[in-house]
Amino acid sequence: MAEESDSQEKTEEPSQRKIDKSLEEGRLLTSKEMFVFTGIVAGWLFISAMPLFGANLLQAWGTLFVFDHAETLDSMWLSRLKQTFWAYILYSLALGLPLLVVIILTQAAVGGINFAPKAMAFKANRINPISGLGRIFSVKGLVELGKSVLKVVLLFSVGALFLIFYAPQVLPLASSTLNQGLETMLVGFQGLLGGMIVVLFAIALIDYLWQRHTHMQSLRMSHKEMKDEMKETEGSPEVKSKIRRMQAEQSQRSAQQREALDNIGDATAVIVNPTHFAVALRYVAEEGHAPTVIAMGKGLIAERIIDAAKSHDITVFRSPLLARALYFTGQIGAEISENLYNSVAVVLAYIYRLDRGENLPEPEVRLPSDMMFDEYGRPVNG
Repeated sequence: MAEESDSQEKTEEPSQRKIDKSLEEGRLLTSKEMFVFTGIVAGWLFISAMPLFGANLLQAWGTLFVFDHAETLDSMWLSRLKQTFWAYILYSLALGLPLLVVIILTQAAVGGINFAPKAMAFKANRINPISGLGRIFSVKGLVELGKSVLKVVLLFSVGALFLIFYAPQVLPLASSTLNQGLETMLVGFQGLLGGMIVVLFAIALIDYLWQRHTHMQSLRMSHKEMKDEMKETEGSPEVKSKIRRMQAEQSQRSAQQREALDNIGDATAVIVNPTHFAVALRYVAEEGHAPTVIAMGKGLIAERIIDAAKSHDITVFRSPLLARALYFTGQIGAEISENLYNSVAVVLAYIYRLDRGENLPEPEVRLPSDMMFDEYGRPVNG
């Protein structure tokens, strides 16, 4: 049990596949406090720019309350309502679009932007009260509570200190003009927001570091998950080892077949199928050995064997079944299978008499049922 528990500890860095899968599920690194910080900064910049267009804004707003023709009062309310509606839309766009851009840029800087349809799917645990209580009393919930308390304490402290130091400038506003009062309030509000921005930046930085830590922790993988993912993507180590071994054997066999092309001149006959397979045999009766395979191949190598045989004036005999049987049961440099002695003997006898000038019909070559193969090396019924 201890070993199983240790194997489930998530200590491995997340793989790229795990990261991509989390993006598909909509699990992005994000920070709510960073959104608050950048939103307040955008608001501070907007307020700082108010003197540039504030006068025109107040003038346009004041025109809504100018009634210069008493006889048109009955119909004027409708035109004023339309003007108010379009002014509201215009001001909302002027304020909302920049904030939307700020929010998008903030998310792009924090954790990137990703569209994940899976994140919109219904999840029952989101409305499960037991799961909700678990989230509230979890470590994450305690951290969120700590951030909220810290935010309230720091912001109220900044506000209180600002009011204490700025009170001497606010109290005389009762005897000042409207223009002076607005200028004083604007400067004071900018100072208050500036102090809050400093506090919010510290909180946002803490939140970003915490969210990044928890996000990476949630993506960590156990050793078993790493092995399972490797099996899914690349296959099990046993299968990969077998494939590499087969590839090495095939490469070695292909190299041996290419080297054997130089020995075609010593061949007695070449058995073909008619171009897919080719096996060159050497047989000398005086040596007292069974026929030996000196070269064989399929595809391009088979074509090269046939061309070499023709250039050396070696007889090429067409027998698909025999060519496949020799190819799939033989090895270069080794004698042919005992089960093929009779079949090969019939062919060599025919070639021997043909080379002596006799005019003979091609013999019918018969093979044992267990020596019949298709072009993929699978046994076929006789």
